[in-house]
Amino acid sequence: MTVIAARRYCNGAVAEPNLVVDGNPPPVLPAGAFDWIGLCEPAAAEMALVQQQYALHPLAVEDALNPRQMPKVEVYGQTLFIVARTAELAGEEEIAYGQTAFFVGPGYLITVRFGSTRAHFDLRTQIEMQKDRLAEGQDYILHAVLDFIVDGYLPLLDQLDDVAQQMEEAAIDVFPEQAVIRRIFRLRRQLRRFERVIGPMEEMCERLVEADLPCIDPEARIWFRDVLDHVRRTMARMQSLKETLAAIVETASLLEQHRQGEMTRALAAWAAILAVPTAIAGIYGMNFEYLPELQWRYGYFAVWGVIITICGGLWLRFRRIGWL
Repeated sequence: MTVIAARRYCNGAVAEPNLVVDGNPPPVLPAGAFDWIGLCEPAAAEMALVQQQYALHPLAVEDALNPRQMPKVEVYGQTLFIVARTAELAGEEEIAYGQTAFFVGPGYLITVRFGSTRAHFDLRTQIEMQKDRLAEGQDYILHAVLDFIVDGYLPLLDQLDDVAQQMEEAAIDVFPEQAVIRRIFRLRRQLRRFERVIGPMEEMCERLVEADLPCIDPEARIWFRDVLDHVRRTMARMQSLKETLAAIVETASLLEQHRQGEMTRALAAWAAILAVPTAIAGIYGMNFEYLPELQWRYGYFAVWGVIITICGGLWLRFRRIGWL
């Protein structure tokens, strides 16, 4: 059995540290008591025991075993079924996604985790130390786990933001190479997928805040509003990061166009300067017998004087307007 932890709590204290999940319905619990079962990638047969023990709806169980569900909130009688998506960096720039499903019902909270390496051990320990909050029931634990999942987005975005800033600073000095451009587009593709996968988390949190749902105390909605705020800030940062990556290519292209323009102007200026001696040399290279200047004693020096004067004037002019 892939039960990570199964405990029963009563009035904020651990009443049963090692519950047995064998398919037998639990006894009638007193007021203020509930079970928290944590599962990690259970098989269908193992999940069937949990389903039988807590009378879970088969459609919800089927969705919980499918690790490609989108974030959502569904109600099955007195049971609230929630799907949240986790995200973490699998490599330097690749985002890996997981899923955590919640069954919240009278006297129980069941979490089913797929694909995420961020276990809930430390979170459970921290929650058990806050006896007053733990005594509030399953909705408090639901908020704590959702907040734990959403907070996991921040290190991911921080690292991708550092990568984007490094590429942005490098693009100011030199136009990015093809490998860097491909890297930028891979990051943008990762962020678009992040938006598709994590985006529905906002709608899911909004429903927890605004809708009248079973097993959710109306006074606990303010806690889910905090999770909703974190999701919205995450999405805003993600949009800003997408804009930064798009601006890197655009800015680098503009700077490269500016550099190419400067080179073009410099080449055009030197071409105009060199055109003067070329034209004069072309005239005197036509090999006609009768050219007045050929018989002039100072004709050679006069031609050089004209060439130097015109070329010098052009050089000063281009220098003044910033072409050279």
